[in-house]
Order: sequence, then C-alpha cells, then structure tokens
Amino acid sequence: MPAAEVAITSFGFLHGPPPPGQHLVVDVRAHFRDPHFNTALRDLDATDPRVYQAVTTTRGITDLVMATALAVAAFRSGPVPGPVAVAVGCAGGRHRAAGIAIALGRLLDDWGIPARVAHRDIARPVVERAAADARGAS
Repeated sequence: MPAAEVAITSFGFLHGPPPPGQHLVVDVRAHFRDPHFNTALRDLDATDPRVYQAVTTTRGITDLVMATALAVAAFRSGPVPGPVAVAVGCAGGRHRAAGIAIALGRLLDDWGIPARVAHRDIARPVVERAAADARGAS
C-alpha cells in the first residue's frame, strides 16, 4: 500500500472482530436500519444498486461518511505521514458496512485521496437473525 493510501475494510461482527491494525473502527450496528430485514434486499449485498441506495439514503449515513472522511483527512494531516486503515462493521458485513465503505471510498477518491475498499465478509452466507435483533430496522 503506498504511504498515503487509505485502506477501507467492511466486515461483520457476527463473523469476528474487526481486522487488526485499524486506525479507526466504525460500528454501525446500533444506530442505522439494517437492509437485512427487508426481504427484497436480504440476499443481496451493497454492490447491488438497490442495497447501496437503501444504505446511503438512510438518515445520518451521509453525515457519518463525511465525518469518517474528515477523520481520515485528520490522520493524514498529522506530522507522521503514512497509510490509514479504516474498518466499518455491521452485523453480517453484507449491507450497511459494505455500502458505507463503498461510499467512503468514493468520497475520498473525489477528494483526491487514494482509497482501496475491501469487503471481508460480503461473500459469506446471510446470517439469519430474529426480528428482535433488527435495531433500527425499517
């Protein structure tokens, strides 16, 4: 990874802890609705435009992506240059975390900051959960 690059990794907490060595971990499980509970979106992931739109049009997500991008810029502006690693986690890693990671990567690219997005758990099978786990589901 070049010295100035930002590595963004989406992941699911139900599949394990965040990847090691992160400068910033964003946990979206408790505050944002989960597309998993929309049966039309459950088996898709954030690379599908319908899921990406559902995630990125959720109230608060645009502000979260902007705040995270500003935090990345702050890390990069410090006196010790180097790569920055960001992990974004949700429950399963297929919907919210992946969509936010994609949006963050696009915003950083728009700002001229090289970013690489990887999805640790996006290809894993959908984790079945009870509706009671649907924090913020709508």
